[in-house]
Order: sequence, then structure tokens, then C-alpha cells
Amino acid sequence: MKGRVIKSTGSWYKVQNQDLEVFDCRVRGKFRTKGIKTTNPLSVGDWVEFDFDSEHNAGIIHKLYERENYVIRKSVNLSKQAHIIAANLDQSLLIVTLVEPPTSHGFIDRFLVSSEAYGVPVILVFNKTDLYDESALDELEFRMLMYRSMGYKCFSTSVEDGSGIEDLKAELKDKTTLFSGHSGVGKSSMINAIQPGLGLKTKEISVSHSMGQHTTTFAELFNLEIGGSLIDTPGIKGFGMVDMHLEDVPNYFRDFFKLLPDCKFHNCKHINEPGCAVLEAIENNRLSPTRYQSYLSIIEELQEQGPYR
Repeated sequence: MKGRVIKSTGSWYKVQNQDLEVFDCRVRGKFRTKGIKTTNPLSVGDWVEFDFDSEHNAGIIHKLYERENYVIRKSVNLSKQAHIIAANLDQSLLIVTLVEPPTSHGFIDRFLVSSEAYGVPVILVFNKTDLYDESALDELEFRMLMYRSMGYKCFSTSVEDGSGIEDLKAELKDKTTLFSGHSGVGKSSMINAIQPGLGLKTKEISVSHSMGQHTTTFAELFNLEIGGSLIDTPGIKGFGMVDMHLEDVPNYFRDFFKLLPDCKFHNCKHINEPGCAVLEAIENNRLSPTRYQSYLSIIEELQEQGPYR
């Protein structure tokens, strides 16, 4: 049978077939490690072939179909290179907050760059707007204008007062969407607002650290009543780059890429080269310095991983 992985709990997977029946499955022993360089041989959203073993009341996964795309991040597990968060996506929703807890420019940019590299469109959702003071609202306007100018869809939402939820919901219809972001940005509350029957657990923000507490332990796919599906994921603290060549990084910064033809050198690294259009744009306040800091941070990380290629 062919099915889609809808939940991964380590060694066991829940797989849903095309009739929406769900089976508990495990992978065949040789399949588990053959050619797999990530912490997880399978991820939520993967399409697989499996046989049902009635004697053990379990499915055996023996084939992984080629992924159309995926979201991947550097893993904290040093024995493997990376962790695939989800695969075969129509889009990702990166849910961010400017307060309780604040989401940094760097985290947003890293997520966007990695998603660009692996072919996953991203929608930015600025949540908890009911908590924003005048300063935060000014910052919200700045960030939304900046990212919209690059071609990213941006929404402002509040689960508390319901603003923006219906507009966001319309973006999910008939699509497979990954929900991601830091712990505490309101992912579970937002999913409950989109489809109340799911009843996902939520927790309060830690007052002492202004950080969220994990409520989602494993990634899981849910079918939506409006059509399509969403993938809920555990909150992530950091976003390390994986399998990315240094010379390709400027191509994944949309605002840098459009300036590349104006650089003196076609292979400009935008660091200290003469005639660099990116550096000139920053100096003339046409590019955000925070975006450039995100760029330099990624370059530095990749340089530490290996020589410039």
C-alpha cells in the first residue's frame, strides 16, 4: 500500500493510506540506515510503500518515494548531520512574535534562506498583535513592509481577538502546510482557532524567561475540514544551515539577489569587494542592516563547517 507518514515517534510511524485509514508502522531494518544522513530516516509528509503484517498487527515500510521538497535544519545530535522537519509541502507558515517571546531577525532570515534553498514557499505570520504597544506596532509595520517588498506573504494575527485568522485560514485550503516557529509563539492556539475540534494542548509563557514551553513533542499531520492538511511541529530554538554552498547563499536572500547584476564582480560575496551593490545599498539605507547581519552570520557558520567552495 501507498501512504503518507502523519506522525513520527522515533522508531514507529503512523501512516495514512489514500482511504484515510491509519496504520502503526516501522521501517525494515536495512532501510533504516541505508544512505540516510539525517537523524530521522522518515519525516512527516513522506510518501511511502508499506505492507501490513496481520500477525503482528503492524505495517512494515519498505520504500520511500522521492521527496518534492522538505524543511531541514542542523541537528543538535552530533552523530548525524541534520533533522528533516517535514517533507512534500505546498508551503510553510513561520509564526513569529515581537513580544512574549520575541523572535529575532536572524531566526526569521535563516528559516527563509533554508526554505528558499529547498524549494518551500514561506508565509510569515506575526502573531499576538493584541499584546503589541506602539513601539511593537511600528516594528511590525517595518518588518511586514520589508518582507513584503521581497515577495513574501505576511499576515498579522491575534488568536485572542480573532483578527487575521479567517484571512490566514483561506491560505491553507487544499494545501499541505507546515506550522513552525519558536515555542510560545501560539502555534497550538492558532491551530485550535483554525480547526477547534483538534483540541491541541497549550501552555502559558514562562514569566521568568519570557520563553515558551514545549506542548508538541512530535511532528504530526492533521487533515483540515476546509481541505488540505497542516503539520504541527515542536517549537525550535535555533536554525542551523545544512548542505549549503557559501557561493549560493546570496541567491537565497531575495533582496540581495536582485542587486547582484549591479555588483562589479559577478561572483561578489558582498563582504568587502569593491563596487558591491549590496554594501552600497546598506550604506544608503536601501537595505536593512539586520538582514545583512543575518547574512554574515550564515556565512560565518558555513565557513566554520568547511572551506569556501
